Amino acid sequence: MEGTTGKPLYEAAEKIYPREIDGTYARLRIAGVLVLLGLYYGLAWLQWDGRQAVLFDLPARKFYIFDLVLFPQDFFFLSWLLIIAALSLFFFTALAGRLWCGYACPQTVWTEAFLWMERLAEGRGAARRKLDKAPWNGNKIRRKVAKQALWIGFALWTGFTFVGYFTPIRDLGIKVVTLSLGGWETFWVVFYGFATYGNAGYMREQVCKYMCPYARFQSAMFDRDSLIISYDESRGEPRGSRRRNADPKAAGLGDCIDCTMCVQVCPTGIDIRKGLQYECIACAACIDACDSVMDKMNYPRGLIRYSTQHAMEGVATRVLRPRVLVYGTFLAALCAAFVFALFTRVPLELDIIRDRNALYRDARPGYIENVYMLRVINKDEQPHAYEITVAGLPTVTLETDPAVIEVAAGEIATIAARVSVEDGAVASGGHDVEFSLQASDVPDLATTETNRFISP
Repeated sequence: MEGTTGKPLYEAAEKIYPREIDGTYARLRIAGVLVLLGLYYGLAWLQWDGRQAVLFDLPARKFYIFDLVLFPQDFFFLSWLLIIAALSLFFFTALAGRLWCGYACPQTVWTEAFLWMERLAEGRGAARRKLDKAPWNGNKIRRKVAKQALWIGFALWTGFTFVGYFTPIRDLGIKVVTLSLGGWETFWVVFYGFATYGNAGYMREQVCKYMCPYARFQSAMFDRDSLIISYDESRGEPRGSRRRNADPKAAGLGDCIDCTMCVQVCPTGIDIRKGLQYECIACAACIDACDSVMDKMNYPRGLIRYSTQHAMEGVATRVLRPRVLVYGTFLAALCAAFVFALFTRVPLELDIIRDRNALYRDARPGYIENVYMLRVINKDEQPHAYEITVAGLPTVTLETDPAVIEVAAGEIATIAARVSVEDGAVASGGHDVEFSLQASDVPDLATTETNRFISP
């Protein structure tokens, strides 16, 4: 598409070849990648009490996380976790900027893995740039094919592992080997693998720049006391090249030698010397690069460093400030309440559904009866036998079949219950009636639920 001047309105993004750099933050980032990928690929194979340790069994509607078994009725725990995750993002961004993006975001983690495979097949940044510009020949084809083989294999393994959290991964592996993989399982392996291949292999920084909403609203969470990657302009300017042993002050220069190393190592291709930009993912590669140059020039490190705007202006940085205190207080309260609710959770639930076909009925002379469907959910890892009683109304009686409800570990039992009261014992209309469920073998395993009893 062209404008009135004949020039294209949209220019294709230029491929970035980030230069490799070693340093403190680079090693931290690599350690983070190894730990996070190790957890992702390894946790699916971990066994716990004869089953997969982490498994989200959607057909059975059970979610296993080590000793914990969650049911759809426990969905509020997931909502709770999402709120904690969102508030954590606000809290840590206010404190230290985009640490999540630089070290733990899946896009960053998998991009690092795909870059490593690209370097293995095609060489370092300058070699890759030269290879891409070279005409097609045997060497280029071999290297490109090797890279694609590594990428596709790794992407499919990623998709396979993802599906392995929903279908037992050992069974899934057997299905792959015997070519008996189901349609939906095949779809999600390929889909998730393709998404990983496209995002981490090709789109890379474009995802951070244009697709990630966090880049757009991060500035609303920053203030002048937030820790961000900063270029010390007062020390670095005016920039310019010079000999290693030259006195920069005598030449009227700052410490920046304008080597552009900070730009060459940036995975999003920005120049941090122009100030903080929304494309910056806080990976700190520019800090490692600049520190290495300062070491060679015998200048003090820290021309580019983690700092705050107030510190750069010579004003004391306040760590404890209103937004941090508010975020921190709410986050601590939510985490404490979540842990308390999780560990005091009763592994038993009773769902009561009143029969909607009839408000009430005269089951036997002199009695009014309401019918209910009871769903007893045993969330424990052991089978239990339960007895159910009813209270809350005069002359109330309960009949169930069977009288003692036996429910296997992690299973659900559905029974019919008939609640009766003598005719005239309660006024017409709706009344609360309380159902109590008690395990026969564990005195502390009990729960109560209230429902409505309708009288004519």
